[in-house]
Amino acid sequence: MVNARADAPCRAVRETALGPVRGWLFLFAALVLVNLGVGGATRLTGSGLSITQWQPVVGIIPPLSQEEWQQAFDQYRQIPQYHYLNRGMSLAAFQVIYWWEWAHRLLGRLLGVAFFAPLLYFLATRRIDRRLSAKLLGLLLLVGVQGVAGWYMVRSGLAGRTDVSQYRLALHLGLAMAIFAGLIATALTLEAPRQRAGRRGHASAAVIIALIFLQVVLGGLVAGLKAGLGHNTWPLMDGRFIPVGLGIMQPWYLNLFENAMTVQFAHRLLAYLVLALVIWQAWRVTRSAPEPPIIKSALGLLGAAVLQAGLGIWTLLAHVPVALALAHQAGAAALLAIAVWHFQLLRRAA
Repeated sequence: MVNARADAPCRAVRETALGPVRGWLFLFAALVLVNLGVGGATRLTGSGLSITQWQPVVGIIPPLSQEEWQQAFDQYRQIPQYHYLNRGMSLAAFQVIYWWEWAHRLLGRLLGVAFFAPLLYFLATRRIDRRLSAKLLGLLLLVGVQGVAGWYMVRSGLAGRTDVSQYRLALHLGLAMAIFAGLIATALTLEAPRQRAGRRGHASAAVIIALIFLQVVLGGLVAGLKAGLGHNTWPLMDGRFIPVGLGIMQPWYLNLFENAMTVQFAHRLLAYLVLALVIWQAWRVTRSAPEPPIIKSALGLLGAAVLQAGLGIWTLLAHVPVALALAHQAGAAALLAIAVWHFQLLRRAA
């Protein structure tokens, strides 16, 4: 009891010093979420290939004259997407898809600055220790890698195909979600533990995070293959729970990445598994953890999982309209964030 009282002032000083850092991380996570939404809209509107060059610095400035717009349009008309999908597109229509991609890239650049500048300030003022500095520098590296991965994805659609590679799309989306989850987790670790509990549910919470992240990557493959545009029935596919044609590609493992039916089927099965584990976790934790925040996080995770499953089914049955697809993507990010919050509460209380 004496030790707890003696430690209270130190904890208060630490939380006061790290409050701005925590606020910055949460704000940056919100900005990442916004750019995830813009990126999703860019993909769903077919705008991702409208800018055919990667110019990290001068690319900030969009075309400002009729001549510059025509030059950008001429570059776009050289790629397969224009020839096979958008032949005859007007300059005005091109400008619409150009602005989506330009906004997505601009937000990406702003995110880099919004992370680097405050981090430099916190390092210079010694608000963060060596361990936290290493975590934040690792996140900064991921932000830089994400920018390169974005262009790596776009390049795959500039020759030989009319869209981007599903592998590179899944990589780009997975990196974005990893950064988002890393920001949330790091911010939550800056709050000092205020409770004590057993480790019950700690490992299973980590498994749930891993499975949700795997489901996000599978969602990237579904989006890249446009697998959601087929087999728009539920709970059956083509009148069967296990449809015919799941393993028709050779070698067999290609079905997991390139067979649209198989990828959608795997996405469905993993959703069922995640939902079952979340239900079990909520039941387990509410029986063994008397702390209200932990119980609330478990029930919040359950509610988010049910809502996300419902959104996924609705999106499929409606043939993937843009609004529902964006809501489903946002739901995935929210579910991942709540899972990280739940895990951190259990970890801090352990």
